[in-house]
Amino acid sequence: MKAVQKPGDDRDVVTITFGTGEMSGVFLQDSVCVGTICCNANFIAATEESDEPFSLVPFDGICGLSLPQMSEGPSFNLFDCFIRDKVLKSNVFSVFFGATDNEESEITFGEYKPERMASELFWVKVTNPGYWQVAMDDICINNMPQNLCNNGTCQVAVDTGTSLMAGPMDVIERLVETLNVATDCSNYHTLPDLGFKMGGHILNLRPDDYVDKGEDGCSVALMTLDIPPPKGPLFIFGDPFLRKYYTVYDRDSLSVGFALANHPDNPNPKTLLISLDDEPPAANASMLLQTNGSSAGSAGEEGVVEREREREREHPPRPPSLLRKTQPSSHQAVL
Repeated sequence: MKAVQKPGDDRDVVTITFGTGEMSGVFLQDSVCVGTICCNANFIAATEESDEPFSLVPFDGICGLSLPQMSEGPSFNLFDCFIRDKVLKSNVFSVFFGATDNEESEITFGEYKPERMASELFWVKVTNPGYWQVAMDDICINNMPQNLCNNGTCQVAVDTGTSLMAGPMDVIERLVETLNVATDCSNYHTLPDLGFKMGGHILNLRPDDYVDKGEDGCSVALMTLDIPPPKGPLFIFGDPFLRKYYTVYDRDSLSVGFALANHPDNPNPKTLLISLDDEPPAANASMLLQTNGSSAGSAGEEGVVEREREREREHPPRPPSLLRKTQPSSHQAVL
């Protein structure tokens, strides 16, 4: 291991600020290995860290996997260093998040694993390299577009380093108002699916994915986050989305692949990940929005009751402690 420094200069030191907390450190260079895959890379050895969050988390460091535009320099991008040294089967990595703390999570360099997928993989091109950022056409409720993206102008960063989902304040506030989640959880079992239209598909989340349900009641687990231009406005798809969907990151084609993650308790994949080539949204039977006591679709009370029964059969509620992690878990890398 050796220090990275310019001739005649003192040691390079950098301070990095995260969503919560910051760290300072010196630049080092060494052989970096993940399993049996190794490369020569630069990294930062922490000399100072803020108490929060680093004193509260079980991991020793953060592996940044964004595109090179977000790196300190070319040799600080671990994934690109793997590519440079030609140690990968193919220039991709893939991420699987366990649905519960008892299910193992996994990051795979050089390939993706069909056994981790409960649907076919589809690809969406990166629109603005830096984050793994893609375009979103709209946000849907029970597969009905809500016209929240101004003709497909929404941008999404897929980010394993974020424990929540977030988006611009004006859009999130409209969503919260439309979903109308009762604070006493009285309408929890009749809440609609929340979907994201991308790449000719709708990627749905169930209420137990987007609602924080606990002893204190229910609230929408969507955080407001206004990122200024040129990086923003931007949605962040963190843990709740990544537990539901398996993601693949292709460096050569600059694309992100999405498939329904293969968990033991998966409901019918066709009710979660919908291909718009196979079935137009209007043909989907669940057009019910019963969040405020009145239907936004044409179905009546009988249909709502049947929908509630169907949801309970397909996807029984998880314990409140598993609905959202407030701190990153040890398997996470920051993309």
